[in-house]
Formats: sequence, structure tokens, C-alpha cells
Amino acid sequence: MERSDIKYSQYLQILREELLPAMGCTEPIAMAYAAAKARQTLGAMPDKIDIVISGNIIKNVKSVVVPNTGGLKGIAAAVAAGTVVGDADKQLEVLSFVKPEEIPQIGKFMDECQMTVMKSESGKLLDIDLHMYKGTDSVRLRICDYHTNIVLIEKNGQVLLKKDESAVAGSETDRSVLNVHDILDFAESVCIDDVRDMLERQIEYNLAISEEGLRGNYGASIGKTLLETRGDDVRVRARAQAAAGSDARMSGCELPVVIVSGSGNQGMTASLPVIVYALDMHASHEQLLRALCVSNLITIHQKTPIGRLSAFCGAVSAGCGAAAGVAWLLEGTYEAVSATITNTLGMISGTVCDGAKPSCATKIASAVEAGLLGFDLYEKGKALHGGDGILKNDVEKTIESVGQLAREGMRETDEEILDIMLDE
Repeated sequence: MERSDIKYSQYLQILREELLPAMGCTEPIAMAYAAAKARQTLGAMPDKIDIVISGNIIKNVKSVVVPNTGGLKGIAAAVAAGTVVGDADKQLEVLSFVKPEEIPQIGKFMDECQMTVMKSESGKLLDIDLHMYKGTDSVRLRICDYHTNIVLIEKNGQVLLKKDESAVAGSETDRSVLNVHDILDFAESVCIDDVRDMLERQIEYNLAISEEGLRGNYGASIGKTLLETRGDDVRVRARAQAAAGSDARMSGCELPVVIVSGSGNQGMTASLPVIVYALDMHASHEQLLRALCVSNLITIHQKTPIGRLSAFCGAVSAGCGAAAGVAWLLEGTYEAVSATITNTLGMISGTVCDGAKPSCATKIASAVEAGLLGFDLYEKGKALHGGDGILKNDVEKTIESVGQLAREGMRETDEEILDIMLDE
């Protein structure tokens, strides 16, 4: 792919839009960002907040520790943290610079402010609609479709910002230009300096939180348990490093990650196994960066027909993307990568998302293992074939089939999962 090609610039821009730094699970952080921006607009600490959010936001915020809150968890904690100590200018790093002496103010605010949580009926999967009140003043701020996309700000009934929601999808580069063949062409021909900074940041951030997860005692310590019980060969380390990052992140670790498809768990899953394999095989730094182009873009390609949030576990897409990156590192062919994708999706496409929480690390470990097994099948001349279940004879059609399953077929499943989670 030539640097002058329009598709080259599109692929590069997609990576720029996706590989963003974020601190904490992206859904509670998006809520904290919304709250910080709303409070900034209100110009005072509110005494009442109405929180209207979509079911998928409820699902992904309910059980996660919010970073820099002293271990507080859930919807009210995310909104309170953003309101009291958030820096709206930092967007998904809104809670990055909280001082230790400020943390007690968050719990105090939760005790004093009247907060009401309601489920949105908008039909959007990602929808955060905050209404803040202070005396006779009020602010309404709404985010939808992706985590930093503010579509409405009103103060005392006066519209300060409004976006056409139907045009939201057009504000990002069209992901339909992605396909496996051209992703590999881009990865093999991209000028490394065009992607160096964002990929090296992904390596630095995601390795750091993974190592912290292996050192500390976070969540169920899935990463540490894998190393203690399964040995330390490259296959185990690939799973353990990815899981350990999630162990730390889901349990409130303050270190940032670089996200993919709006998710830190997916960002870590797509990158860390590739990094582990590249280091193990003594690949050059350039080979590693090119392999990360493969894994990130394959992950994004799979997630495009699914959407940011759904009942389909994003670790499946990211584990498959990571395995595609490993397949490219070890074999370097379209056949190896496409077979790995097909085999992986044939194994674990039924994995559901029941919200962000410490057990996400187990799904990450399973997804990476399935991806590596998918590559093993290719190496041994074995394969799962089109016509087997939802698999098709073409890798692109298989990705479309999985997208249809996740986007359309699992809508009712998504509602049922939420009902079960809220039935306490």
C-alpha cells in the first residue's frame, strides 16, 4: 500500500482514533468525564444529580472499582468522582491527577448529594444523560455512541452545544474500508514513523499495568494464577500478561492503558500477547510494531459490525486480533492470519458480556488461548470450515456473520443479562 493511497491515510487515522490513553474502565470513566464537564458548565457543586444511562452503561459500571476513589465502586462513585475531583480537559484521563487528600471528598459528596439513577429508553447502547442542579440553576449534558462524544449541553434550558445524532457515526473514519487483506498490506508497508508514537505508547502503558497486575493482589489474580499453575512458556505468558492487566484495571489500578474499540480490556488483549511473542522470538522492534498494526486493526475490523457495546464479549474479538498478530509474526501470510481468525471465531463466538468486573480477566485468558489454538490448527493443516455453524468460506463473510449474531441476535440476550444482574 502506497503512502499516497487514500486507504493508507484512512487506516492511519483509524489507529489514531482508536489507540487512546485511558485511566480506569472506560464506561465509568466516561461517566466521570460527563460529570466533570457538567459541573464545569454549572459552575458550582450540585446538590442533586439525575443520572439517565443505557443498560450497557449500567452493566459495565455497576461492578468496577473507580480509580483514585479509595476503592469506591459503581455508578454513583463514578459520577461523584468526576464531579468533585475530575478534570474535564483530560477526557478519558479525567481522574488521572487526583491528589490523595482529595479522595475523602468523593465519599462525602456521595453522602450529601441526592443522586438518582434511571435506565435510558433512547435505544442507544452507549448513552449517558446527566442532569445537574444547584438551587435554581441546572445543566443537562449527554454523551452517546462513543465515550467522549458530547452531543448536548444545556444550561438553564439554553442550548450551549448540540450535535445531530444521526451524523455522529460520520464523525469517525469509515471503518468499512477495513478488510484482512488490506490490513496486512498496510501493516507490511506502513512507514514506521507514522505509527511509532502511538504504538510505543501502547507497549509502554499496557506492559506497565500488566506487570503491576502480576506484582499486586488484584481481583482474582488470574494472571498470577496462570503462571503459578501452568508454567511460564510463551503461550502461558501471553495469556497471563493480558489477564494480569485486566486484573489490575478492573480493581481500580490507577495506571493508564491504551484502549482499542473504546475498551482498555480489548486494548490490552489485542496488544500484550503480541508483545510477549515478539520478545520471546527476538523479533525486531519494527516487526513488533507491524504486528501490532495487524492485531489492533483486525480487532477493530471485527468490532465494527458489532458496535462499541453489546452482549458479545469484546475479549473474543481482541483475543482473535492478538492471535492474528502472532500468526503474522510467525508465518507472515494472509492464509495463516485468515485461518486463525476463522478458527478462533468458530470456537468462542458465543461468549457473552455480563459487564465489566474482575472476572473479565478469565475471559481474556480464554480468548487468547482460543486464538492461539486457532493458529495451532492452521499450523497442523487442520481447520474449521465454512458451513460449520455460522462460519463462512470467506473470512470477511465470517466476520460479518459474527457481527450479525452479536448486533442483532444477541439484543434480547443483552436485556436478559441486565435483568439478571439487577435482580439482587
